[in-house]
Amino acid sequence: MDMIVENPDRIDSAEIIVGLPSYNEADSISHPTDVAAQGLSKYFFDKTSVIINVDNHSPDGTRDAFMNTPTNVPKIYISTPEGVKGKGNNLRNLFEAAVELQAKAVVVVDADLKSIRPQWIQYLAEPVLAGFNYVTPIYVRHKYDGSITNHIAYPLLRTLFGLRVRQPIGGDFGFSGRMARAFLSEKLWNDNIANYGIDIWMTTIAIARRFKVCQTFLGSPKIHRAKDPAKHLGPMFTQVVSTFFDLMIDFEYLWKDTTESWPSSIFGFGLGVDDKPSPISVDTDALHRSFVSGFDEYGDVWEKIIPAPEFADIRKTKEMAINGFYYPSDLWARVLFNFAIAYRNNEMALEQIIQAMIPFYHSRILSFVNKTTHMETRECEEYFESINRIFENEKDYLIKRWDEDQRKLGHKLFRQ
Repeated sequence: MDMIVENPDRIDSAEIIVGLPSYNEADSISHPTDVAAQGLSKYFFDKTSVIINVDNHSPDGTRDAFMNTPTNVPKIYISTPEGVKGKGNNLRNLFEAAVELQAKAVVVVDADLKSIRPQWIQYLAEPVLAGFNYVTPIYVRHKYDGSITNHIAYPLLRTLFGLRVRQPIGGDFGFSGRMARAFLSEKLWNDNIANYGIDIWMTTIAIARRFKVCQTFLGSPKIHRAKDPAKHLGPMFTQVVSTFFDLMIDFEYLWKDTTESWPSSIFGFGLGVDDKPSPISVDTDALHRSFVSGFDEYGDVWEKIIPAPEFADIRKTKEMAINGFYYPSDLWARVLFNFAIAYRNNEMALEQIIQAMIPFYHSRILSFVNKTTHMETRECEEYFESINRIFENEKDYLIKRWDEDQRKLGHKLFRQ
């Protein structure tokens, strides 16, 4: 893939890079660019640095908005060719730039961030300079923001690979030049990873390959374009879930021998946060409609994927009223595990399997909203912790079902 590169200052090396992946972010990219420059100037004035916008040839003027933002730190614009999109493609260009510029530390922040502060650059880069290879954020998020993280990515990653990384697809990361080279050497790369699957791929690779991983306190809530999980799913769900299921298959030898989870290293210290994340409204009617209609659209698929005892429990929820809708977390864990097994088995179209998951995902969000309506952030986090411990307790169920189906399939598991 040929990159389009604009490097007006002819930068040929940089110790620290701040990367902003983007597509059509002309109205928002100037703010994180300006704040990133402030952070680099204040905390890393003794090191060479550059800000790189890795873009998807945005037609809205993102390139001009970025390059015209006044900064005292040099900037580089890198774009995929016209027509080539995907956050993963942007970050792959950033990995290559990091290697070419011999960067020691790379920080990635979302181009639509409203809450970024100069300290974020410090908190994400310092752990890398101190010897960590991969850094994920700890920040306050609204209890209904990051629903794919909360209900799929975090519990599955923690249960399977044993490291508690609270925001594995948070969008804001730090990583070393060595980590960038490792990402480029990985064999697993597909269209899902080239798009929204990139974040969970990066985090899982860093953990599974035994790189030094830590979390860092950012000290302020994440405020960006938050979305109603009932309405704005788009391709992200499919790409994130498919990527993780592919990683489950590749790293089966590792997660089946991981018996417990442990806290990651944590850089910095917990900061008192006065700011509150922006409120998010959830259309519970839409969530309920999606699940109930799923019985008609995907009922036959569900019965093939989910064993009879669990499916009998699921059928009971169909008659529940919206406000009283709830089912326990151990059932949700088993549903997720069985979809992962169906994906591994490859007995029907993989896209069909993931699409059939969406009504279940909506039902889980509805169940969670009903349970947490009156919970504040801290209480909700404690509830998340209890959910994750339930997932871990169900891991024996996953391994048993995984192995049973593997014996049944035999040589069919070898994909074409």
